[in-house]
Amino acid sequence: MGSVRAVLIDIDGVLTVSWQPLPGTVEALREIRGAGLAVALVTNTTSRTRASIARTLADAGFPVSAGDILTAPAVTAAHLAEHHPGARCVLLNSGDIAEDLSGVTLVDEDRGDGEPPDVVVVGGAGPEFGYAALDRAFGHLQRGARLVAMHRNLYWRTDQGLRLDTGAFLAGLEKAARVEAEITGKPSPAFFEAALAHVGVGADEAVMVGDDIESDVLAAQRAGVTGVLVRTGKYLPQTHRDAGGTPDRVIDSFADLPALLRDLRGSAQQQL
Repeated sequence: MGSVRAVLIDIDGVLTVSWQPLPGTVEALREIRGAGLAVALVTNTTSRTRASIARTLADAGFPVSAGDILTAPAVTAAHLAEHHPGARCVLLNSGDIAEDLSGVTLVDEDRGDGEPPDVVVVGGAGPEFGYAALDRAFGHLQRGARLVAMHRNLYWRTDQGLRLDTGAFLAGLEKAARVEAEITGKPSPAFFEAALAHVGVGADEAVMVGDDIESDVLAAQRAGVTGVLVRTGKYLPQTHRDAGGTPDRVIDSFADLPALLRDLRGSAQQQL
């Protein structure tokens, strides 16, 4: 890690909770940027566009712009263009993310034109994930539509506690329709490849910081990126104990990351 040139950072639960900065995170990100490290905020958030996320974070004091942010919807648009070019897609998602789905042909089910969709795209869960919507998606899958999901997150943390997320519904759709979703966001290897390309470094030159041990940290480690787990956000000791692997590093908060990077760089220099 002494050769770290870039830091990949999850947002929700790492920098913020319910979009409010966690203690010390603004200052930590400023220090990391001041040290000359490349930064990419990599998120499965599907309720806002990159531009909206950037405005919210900048207003809170974080030194970021839309160009620093890589979202699951943006990666999904690229995935659909490559693997399902020209497909008619129906979107099940909580929040308006059309801006980040540039080039994707979205079907308005309420208007309908008699032509079934080619792909069911599942984003983040919310009130829209009611029985009628899930049953319609199930029907499309039975008729041969492909299933593309932005993530498998089971829950996320808000200022009101843990909230149920897409993974709980996605597992039911897959089992009922006997299909397997194509995952585009974390923990997909393609997502981390896109993030590394975004910052222009190799996997061995990057660190991924997240609160989800499976989707953020262990998935990054499988991609060759050093994983750092923070004990904020959705972190639970039991989830940590039961995980399918061991994080490279564990810190209490993102606020502790600059010190960790300094220590690791110092250790690497001593070994030279």
